[in-house]
Order: sequence, then C-alpha cells, then structure tokens
Amino acid sequence: MAHTYSVNLVHCVFSTKERLPLIPEPEKLWATMRMVASRAQINVLAIGGTSNHVHALLSVPSTRTLADVMRELKANSSHRMHQRWPRFAWQEGYGAISVSPTAINAVTRYIEHQREHHARRPFEEEYIAMLERAGVEYDRQYVLD
Repeated sequence: MAHTYSVNLVHCVFSTKERLPLIPEPEKLWATMRMVASRAQINVLAIGGTSNHVHALLSVPSTRTLADVMRELKANSSHRMHQRWPRFAWQEGYGAISVSPTAINAVTRYIEHQREHHARRPFEEEYIAMLERAGVEYDRQYVLD
C-alpha cells in the first residue's frame, strides 16, 4: 500500500496539580493549547474545561505516539502559562479514551458544556465515571494524583 490513512481520535482529560483552580482565564489557555498543538501538527477538534481541568478531543497523527503528543501539549502549555501565572502546573498523568469518528459531535458537545456539567458534578466524579465507562483499570489510591 503506497499511502498511510489513519483516524486516531482521542478524548484526553487532565487536571491542574492537586486539582487547584489554577486556570484563571480558561479561554486564553484553550487558545494557547490550540497554538501549541498547531505548531506540533496536532489537530484539536474541541477543547474546554474549567478552572482546574481540561478536556481535549485530539486527532493524533499517525507519525506520533499519544505519550509524545500529551507531553508536548502539557509541557509547552504549562511553560507558557507559568510565565503569566507562576503557580500554574499540570498533574503528572492524564486520561485518554479513544473516540469513534461517529461520536465526534457528541464528544465535542460534552467538552463545550463543561461548566454546566460541573455545576452538578465535581471533576473527580466525572473523571472516575469516564474511566469506568471506558473500562479503564485504575488504582483508586493514585487515580487523582
């Protein structure tokens, strides 16, 4: 086969360190993350969250690993945020769930309505429920570190 064709869609979630409200201007962070992703040739289909976490629907290029993509997004966005807000830091890990192309619209709507979701449910509950729905095995002792 002469060409490579792939669709690798991933819903990624990660929080600020200790889930502190370290994102004072979410829209600026989302714009920063889109710029970081664009420079790395990573397509951000949707991004949003609240003052303590981010959700991103990414199209991961076939030439990159998810770990490399996440390291680049988190490190470069953290560096830029830290210049303006010195206390800013991301948590160590992340959640990443594959998404079917047929679910793009539903996941995008979910990401766009994070404020409404978190008026009813804290991030910790949302994150664990997301992992459980996807069948991800996790250690309760460390899942939110």
